[in-house]
Amino acid sequence: MQRLVFIGAGNVATHLAKAFYKKGYSIVQVFSKTKSSAKTLADEVKSSYTTNYNDLIDDGDIYIYCVTDEVLPELISQKTLSNGVHIHTAGSVKMDVFDKNRQNFGVLYPLQTFSKNKEIDFSKVPLFIEANNDFSAQKIRELASVLSKKVFSISSENRQKIHLSAVFACNFTNHLFSIAQNLLGEIPFEVLLPLIEETVEKVKTISPKQAQTGPAKRRDNNVIEKHLKALSDKENWQEIYKKLTEDIQRERS
Repeated sequence: MQRLVFIGAGNVATHLAKAFYKKGYSIVQVFSKTKSSAKTLADEVKSSYTTNYNDLIDDGDIYIYCVTDEVLPELISQKTLSNGVHIHTAGSVKMDVFDKNRQNFGVLYPLQTFSKNKEIDFSKVPLFIEANNDFSAQKIRELASVLSKKVFSISSENRQKIHLSAVFACNFTNHLFSIAQNLLGEIPFEVLLPLIEETVEKVKTISPKQAQTGPAKRRDNNVIEKHLKALSDKENWQEIYKKLTEDIQRERS
């Protein structure tokens, strides 16, 4: 069984490390600059840990980098590791970030939102992979296929498109949920769940454009003006409302 090293101990690293551990992989080391994070994850997957990047073992089979886009190039350049296959999990970082410092490398990008305390069923998660050579491609595909039934080879350019789309579909949408919750005040957010669930169900069978409803689509200016007036003390949210309304109407003009 492959010996895995995890570089990072955040949400993505935690879910991947635990998932591979449950599949029988040996997690031999976890690195994080924060001792509590490194130790917590290492304890969960029966691994050693370090907070010193220079102490990374050099005989791992697969190194999985789950760190921020800004930190990744710096970490790669800090230490020469000639052995193993090196994989990052970022959506918007090109594979060639490894070019000058690693021999075998690639990407394993899970298209999912991760929170440490929410379990993930990886069998349903699309995993997008890329590799710099046949050897790396085989190793990464084997690794990904252990977790998911949905494994796709894709270029860095197309992965970036997917990541950007995911930000709109997930991150921005979740922020709108947060605004909606604030607007509800003492009314429980749960009252919106049937509406949210029905919206998601619809886009499984028809396009999002076809599924669009609401005052912006109907050009119901009376309702729109009432909403804007209700947001008069929330200028940021009022601006979001205006921009989204204008964009929906522009798409339908």
